[in-house]
Amino acid sequence: MNSKVSERPEKRNHRLRAGQDNLVRVASTRLPTMFGVFDLIGFERANVDTGKTESALLLMLGDPTNQAPLLRIHSQCLTGEVLGSLRCDCRGQLELAMSAIADEGSGLVIYEYQEGRGIGLMAKLRAYALQDQGLDTIEANEALGFDADCRDFSLAVAILHEIGIDRVRLMSNNPKKHEALTKGGIEIVEQIACEAPPSPYALPYLQTKKKKMGHWLTVA
Repeated sequence: MNSKVSERPEKRNHRLRAGQDNLVRVASTRLPTMFGVFDLIGFERANVDTGKTESALLLMLGDPTNQAPLLRIHSQCLTGEVLGSLRCDCRGQLELAMSAIADEGSGLVIYEYQEGRGIGLMAKLRAYALQDQGLDTIEANEALGFDADCRDFSLAVAILHEIGIDRVRLMSNNPKKHEALTKGGIEIVEQIACEAPPSPYALPYLQTKKKKMGHWLTVA
């Protein structure tokens, strides 16, 4: 692991410096994957507005601090990544990003616990049921009383600042992630598409992303 990230006083494994959104480094380990052996760091912070604890994982390959590294900010999708759901492209995007990082030899994935665009797993299942009745993903969220996208990417920004990253090549189709990083002081030197081949089941989901949320997608 890069010394800039790993060689810190022992207390830094528990509480990071003031002004970093109460960011806490919970644990660091090594994670062998089908794409390579990543450094894995768990982060938490207390959200002073909600009173809740937010969590994220940082997967890091190689030394990301001597360049503008590849970065994927990825939101948890249990149905796609664990159960193999074809209703979305989440698993394909994660694998595409990790493969690209492995090919390059360095890069970052920040994996955030924001299931269902931040509404949570059970609400996501209720939204799926409404989609089965003909609503699109945005209409289903709004019918349940949620915004189209409830995610907040400020935790990812705080993690990047903590490890000394201020320039990235962002692997994303989502303009909201681009905006969050830019507003947080992270320079995006290149925007790279992260578009996995879609299944027929995912086409309505992707079309809604493109037409109603402005995602940069090639799907018709």
